[in-house]
Amino acid sequence: MASTIGDSIVITKRNLLRMVRTPQLIIFNSVQPVMFVLLFRYVFGGAINTGGEYVNYLIPGVLVQTAMFGGTGTTIGLHDDLSKGMIDRFRSLPMARSAVLTGRVLADLVRNLFVMLLMIGVGMAVGFRFNNGFFPALAAIAVLMAFSGAFLWFFALMGLSVKDPESAQIASFLPIFPLTFAASTFVPLESMPSWLAAFARNQPITHCVNAVRKLTQGDAIQGVSLSNAVSLTLIWSAGVLVVFSALSIRRYRRVG
Repeated sequence: MASTIGDSIVITKRNLLRMVRTPQLIIFNSVQPVMFVLLFRYVFGGAINTGGEYVNYLIPGVLVQTAMFGGTGTTIGLHDDLSKGMIDRFRSLPMARSAVLTGRVLADLVRNLFVMLLMIGVGMAVGFRFNNGFFPALAAIAVLMAFSGAFLWFFALMGLSVKDPESAQIASFLPIFPLTFAASTFVPLESMPSWLAAFARNQPITHCVNAVRKLTQGDAIQGVSLSNAVSLTLIWSAGVLVVFSALSIRRYRRVG
């Protein structure tokens, strides 16, 4: 157990150092959510009725979207290591099988946290406020981290399963793109057709957005139960973590 933790820390440091040496990776992950904030805040915001300040409705959704889209870096990075033979080198070393993937996920979780904190700063610059206090705001970030960390294992599996760089990008982007937009990320579910709202109401992105929104805005967000939203988010996170971490480690043992 101790050796597994130590190996994971070594791989985490390796990936973090790689990010520091290639800051364009973080910049690329930051540009898209900033564009979404500016687009929805100043172009579409005036036409969307949420019963309150739209920017306070928008930013929690963008934070969840940022957490999900950040996983594409996990898919592409793992595929890059695989194609360059790094995975084979790691497998030849006397280290735990799970350490390489755990180290990648932890490093990418740190990257996601940095980008999300950046997005909070951008949000506050355009009017977003934490209206529910300091500790609920910290709880919102903790929920985001749990959700993001779980889904990074899904992206890890994609990175180990595809055959070329183009497929890596598509495999990570296509499943997440419709989920983030067919949710309460940018607009209330009441504005959707009934069939789409039924799907959106019961999928994990909506639960996480609702939890973060309720934690940051409190009673200003009506029709959402804080305990229900948080518990459903954590249940989904635990389920995704258990399933996809096991599948990723199994795939890692067989890849090559």
